[in-house]
Amino acid sequence: MSKAQFLAERQRPGEIYAGLILGKDGQPDYHLFLLEAKPKAPLNWTDSNKWAASVGGELPNRCEQSLLFANRKEHFDKGWYWSSEQNAHDGSYAWMQYFNDGLQDDIHKSHKYRARAVRRELII
Repeated sequence: MSKAQFLAERQRPGEIYAGLILGKDGQPDYHLFLLEAKPKAPLNWTDSNKWAASVGGELPNRCEQSLLFANRKEHFDKGWYWSSEQNAHDGSYAWMQYFNDGLQDDIHKSHKYRARAVRRELII
């Protein structure tokens, strides 16, 4: 199947194909789609997750943000964007990515930053 054929069958209106994520630890591989929707203003982490769900997606994880930076950074304003991942050692912090240079860091969830949503399609 060609890429054009794949996108014609799988890509939904308002989505941008971002690429393939390889599953780890027995998890399936999947295709990642960036939703075009953007919140009107920066949000804290909890509200960013709620917003992403309201537009039919989820916040991307850190691996997905790296892929988005590599393949689709032109669809992001320069600045920090929330990921779906919390800090493993302190649940009051979550990870984010800087779409200027690709840096990832964590910060308290109460701060307000940008958000984007993604959709995953498993490869079976």
